[in-house]
Amino acid sequence: MGSIVERLTILDYSIVVAYLVILIVIGYRASFSDKSDKEETLFLANKSLGWSSIGFNMWGTNVGPSMLLAFASIGYSTGIVAVNFDWYAFVFLFLLAIVFAPKYLAANVSTMPEFMGKRYGDSTQTILAWYALIKILISWLSLGLFAGGFLVRQILGIPMWQSVIVLVLFAGLFAFAGGLKAIAKVNVFQMILLIAVSLTLTVLGVIKVGGISKVYHSVPADYWTLIHPASDPKYPWYAILLGYPVAAVAFFCTDQAMVQSVLGAKNLEQGQLGVNFIAWLKILSLPLFILTGILCYILFPNLKDPSEAYMTMVTNLFPPGMNGLVIVVLIAVLVGTIGSSLNSLSTVFTMDVYLKKINPQATNNEIIRVGRMTVIAGCFFAIMMALAIDSIKGLNLFDVFQSVLGFIAPPLAVVFLLTVFWKRTTKKAVNFILSAGSVFSLGVGVMYLWVFTPDKYPIWPHYLLLSFFIFAFLAVLAMIISLLDKAPTVYLATLEEQNSIEKPSKKVWISWLLLTIVMIGLYLFFN
Repeated sequence: MGSIVERLTILDYSIVVAYLVILIVIGYRASFSDKSDKEETLFLANKSLGWSSIGFNMWGTNVGPSMLLAFASIGYSTGIVAVNFDWYAFVFLFLLAIVFAPKYLAANVSTMPEFMGKRYGDSTQTILAWYALIKILISWLSLGLFAGGFLVRQILGIPMWQSVIVLVLFAGLFAFAGGLKAIAKVNVFQMILLIAVSLTLTVLGVIKVGGISKVYHSVPADYWTLIHPASDPKYPWYAILLGYPVAAVAFFCTDQAMVQSVLGAKNLEQGQLGVNFIAWLKILSLPLFILTGILCYILFPNLKDPSEAYMTMVTNLFPPGMNGLVIVVLIAVLVGTIGSSLNSLSTVFTMDVYLKKINPQATNNEIIRVGRMTVIAGCFFAIMMALAIDSIKGLNLFDVFQSVLGFIAPPLAVVFLLTVFWKRTTKKAVNFILSAGSVFSLGVGVMYLWVFTPDKYPIWPHYLLLSFFIFAFLAVLAMIISLLDKAPTVYLATLEEQNSIEKPSKKVWISWLLLTIVMIGLYLFFN
């Protein structure tokens, strides 16, 4: 495949330099144009985010380098079935917007652990805070940075340690200086850029193949089917239907990195419209990412490794002068994902650990200083972990990523769903599921992924179905513990809290109704 560096022209270098200058100017203006001593400047953007910033920022957090690789790879090998992981998400984004967001904003919290802490006390907040920190460090920072470093190494031919250090320091700059406000402003610019460059690659691929009709008829018929039969070993319909919601609830409704943009909304309506906007943006996964892999299957059918599909298309289709745009997009997705993750890490540690347990009397300046020190520590940890992951041989981490989330998710999905939908949920049940339940869920994951792997022990169910079974077991266990608790500590909302929960506006309902009609239409069309 070769290194793109050898083909870079003066125009490519000029594009990269111009992009970096624009990015730094946007970040600087967001960080320093309206200085404030309030800690929300760093963490929640002074609650100033509108719907477009929220949508682009959530999408920028979600669209990491691993998505560029994994979606193109899955498109190459199986067609469009993997778009379920983005399109099916609209159901759970609706749950976030209509059910969870009103409660989060009414509670006036900065973090998810703080929300649970207000309901069940300090012990619950502490357990969830450490769980959230570990989740952010591993599933967001370390794996995300490794994926980015892997891709940059694939393109530029430089060592992994150079790739990850440059990338994480650049992404960390915005989280350090301007927090959520800077990251959100930067992500609007970057996601527009990502759409433009990815769409250009898709259009060039379609032209190369010979048009849409030729693309459609050049691959097996099941490549265009969203719902696969139960006999499909990779993506049977029942595994996606039952297993994906577990990860989706945890990821979209409870994950600090995703929810933080909503917490920084100007008001509830802007937050709900922003969540609706990311659901619309997720429709683009098919033309921007998965179709790239399908086009590669048609044009280059004998790839040894499907994960090379994206870069194979870039290397062969982009003319000299456009390769700089590819480098720019890679920086964009890295800054989006890593920057948002660092900001979330900083928020959870500062607000739920430092301010709650170490220094409750901290001033605003001290809070901001600790938040920035956490960003620096997160950068160093992510670099070390990414290099450690790179030393593992024989493990396809891109295929493992969804299953890792599937084992992290069940405890979070159980406690948040029961807390919101079942008033009888007790503190004892929540703490048990978050602690012992997490040990059980992660333990099953370790056994599945590394000890008794399904390739050697085929008795395992599909990992999505396994995630659902763990979720169902923990949910039943939580209900039993709650019902048997002789001295239950349950959450009872005050009249003031109930009155502060706003109802969705007419504009919000219309936006979700239109999206639902479009999504049903897409599912009918592709089946």
